[in-house]
Amino acid sequence: MEYRTLGRTGVKVSLLCLGAMMFGPWGNDDRDDATRIIHRALDSRINFIDTADVFSAGVSDEIVGQALKGR
Repeated sequence: MEYRTLGRTGVKVSLLCLGAMMFGPWGNDDRDDATRIIHRALDSRINFIDTADVFSAGVSDEIVGQALKGR
């Protein structure tokens, strides 16, 4: 995986990003499936997940947080 520096922050982010908008009731409401997707992205060394508190009224953030717990 290639990484780039995010602006002037010094933070290195992967060139690929996992979009989390469709995790939850707006898209795929299967939390186990979403967790598998997130874990596969992490295993591929993606460290950039696009999420927002408005995606599925916050459910997407909950799913991402649960999937990241312990990783």
